[in-house]
Order: sequence, then C-alpha cells, then structure tokens
Amino acid sequence: MASLGQELSATARRVVPRPVKAWLKQVRARYLRTVHAFGREDLERGLVEIGVAPGDILMVHSSFDSFVGFRGAPTQIVRALQDAVGPLGTILMPTLPFTESVVSYAETEPLFDVRRTMSKMGLLTEVFRRSAHVVRSLHPTHSVAAWGSKARDLIAGHERAGTPCGHDTPWGRLRDYDAKVLLLGVPGRTMTFFHALEEALEPELPIPVFEPGEYALRYRDGEGVTRVATTRLFSLRLARQRDTTPLWRELKRRRLVRQARVSRLRLVLLRARDAFDVGLAMARGGAFCLKP
Repeated sequence: MASLGQELSATARRVVPRPVKAWLKQVRARYLRTVHAFGREDLERGLVEIGVAPGDILMVHSSFDSFVGFRGAPTQIVRALQDAVGPLGTILMPTLPFTESVVSYAETEPLFDVRRTMSKMGLLTEVFRRSAHVVRSLHPTHSVAAWGSKARDLIAGHERAGTPCGHDTPWGRLRDYDAKVLLLGVPGRTMTFFHALEEALEPELPIPVFEPGEYALRYRDGEGVTRVATTRLFSLRLARQRDTTPLWRELKRRRLVRQARVSRLRLVLLRARDAFDVGLAMARGGAFCLKP
C-alpha cells in the first residue's frame, strides 16, 4: 500500500500545471548543481579511493544522469577514466545498439555500422565511442568500445565468436585479463559481464540461455564493407527470470566489492574474475541467479 507521502506526491504531479513543474525542475537542478557540485579532480580522487590503478583494464557502466552537480562536460569524465588507468591501461564500455530485447532488435533486420551506429547504453558510452583512438568490436548486437594498450586485443574477432558474450569475446576476456568492472551511478543489474557467466553455465542452467537456432545479422566494418555475422541470441525467458541480486549479495558478504561516493555519485568496483568465480560456485551449489 502506498504511503501518505507517496499519495500526496502523486496527487501533486497530477494537479500542478506543467509550467510550474518545469520551473520546479529547474530550481531543483540549480540547487543540486550548487550544493552537490564536483569536478573532474574530485572524480579522479574517487576513482583512486575505490581502487582504480594505473595499468587497470576497466569495463565501465555508467549513467550521465547520475552525475548530478558535475561541473564539466562528458568528455572530461572520459578523460578522468583514461588518466586513472594511464597509458598502459585500457577502458572499455558497452555500445549495444538497442534498449529493448535483443530478439526484437534482431527481428528488425538491422544493419550494424561500426562507425555510425549509435550506442544506446547512455550518453557517456556514445561520447566515448566517438573519442580519439577508441576502437569498437564488430559484433552486431553486443559491441564494445575500447581505448588503451589492450583495446584491440580485447575486441578482436568478436563478430566471429558465435555468441555475444562467450569466452572469445571482449566480455569473456575480462576474466582472462583480470579486468575490473566499474559502475558509475548505475545498479548492479547493468553489469553485462554477467552474460559471460550465463554462457559458461549454459549446460547446467534450468532454463534456456539462448533462443533456438542462429541469427544471421548484417554489420558494416571500418572499411565500409557489409558482412554477415552468425550468432545466437539470449532467450527472452532468461531476460525475464534473470536476477543478479543473490550474486551481488554474496560478493558483498565476501568483501569483494568496493564502494565510494563522490558527492551524490555512487561508485562500485569489483574484479570480473571474482564475479565469475563466485557466480559459478553459487550455481553449481544450486543457487542460480534466477527469479522463480
């Protein structure tokens, strides 16, 4: 049952005129920018505090909407991340071209253009994708953008892997390269690396990991040549029943997750290897990360 406060808020949203709502939104935004202001240097200190170090390979999930009060452009956030890992490090971000189910996306018969297809994973991922010296994998549904010393190694051959997030993909390689996963203002369920665990557990999971058969999807490479990649796609049933909450609970219990705040922005860091190994052990102990 909704609380009295929730009911009053809902009533206010219905009766307050739109111009007043817009004005209140602007007032709130100005207040947050003033009271909770922070800059690139503050973010860099937060990254160091949470455990990001020179030479790290870092898969970053983000929401620019969570950077309330940030005094700077999205490009400065990208540079802060690059500076944190340094010239020997690597930054990766997901650049998936869809927001609904991957199956419904594939059914539109899209043409994935590695140079032009926008990332639908948030503003920072699109800014990063367009940044200098960033390369992008050619997988038509689960592409990854990468910058740094190991960028090309991590994305190589993604389009030939046969699945989106298996061992021979940037997602699967996060474990092999002892990469870290960084969440910037987003919940744990956004960690796409979890799919790599699901693929590894495919024979053991009680529900299908993939839809039946394979999908032939077009992509256009960096030279402008259109090709076809054959891949399996995650099942709709898996998407409905996926629940990463037990995994995050266990990771925190084992103190394998580091957290910090920069103003109102929440930072979460963990090793991909820890997430994979703990999730694997849980599943083989009968604790699958699935809703009933």
